[in-house]
Amino acid sequence: MNTRQAVVLLSGGLDSTTVLAIAQSQGFTCNCLSFSYGQRQEIELERARAIAQRAGVANHLVLRVDLDAIGGSALTADIEVPKDRPYATMEEEIPVTYVPGRNILFLAHALSWAEVLGASDIFLGINAVDYSGYPDCRPEFLQAFATMANLGTKAGATGEGFRFHAPLIELSKKEIIEKGMKLGVDYSKTHSCYDPIEGKACGRCDACRLRLQGFSEAGLTDPAPYAGNLE
Repeated sequence: MNTRQAVVLLSGGLDSTTVLAIAQSQGFTCNCLSFSYGQRQEIELERARAIAQRAGVANHLVLRVDLDAIGGSALTADIEVPKDRPYATMEEEIPVTYVPGRNILFLAHALSWAEVLGASDIFLGINAVDYSGYPDCRPEFLQAFATMANLGTKAGATGEGFRFHAPLIELSKKEIIEKGMKLGVDYSKTHSCYDPIEGKACGRCDACRLRLQGFSEAGLTDPAPYAGNLE
């Protein structure tokens, strides 16, 4: 049995599902971690559970983090999700879909579980190329978190330490999709939309637009279900 244990943050979206496939292709026994954080829709959690089961992961843990009690984001509060934003604008502004502290909290929980499991490797799907202006998706953020993690844990203090893997961080959405396709990822089972309509992607939020652009640039049609007609 493979003893290389890893914790993989799994949202049920395109990026994190690709990261799970990458971790498994590298020979890791994967333990997936997802969050019910008060997001306005939980279809992504349904997809995460199905993806984890299909992938045959060792464990899938879903934790509750009440970020909706804090609010401040279009994903956790009654704030309108931006639609049809130009791609250039996505790169210049931090949008209202940014959830304050989310990746810090998610990684802290992943770190705790990894220490209990005896896992030294943590995988996450952050991306600094095709992203919507999120400061917690940058390499500098992850490097700083890794330093903190290895200073403030028993594993780090005893010389074992943690390795944080962000294999998509330098890739475009097109490149991510192409990598996932080679690994057999079924993107029809993933969900990326910020504002779904009856369980289907809206096609107009930042996440949908970046995803659709990636499939188009890869010469492929996104197999995920969308509401209405996409131009």
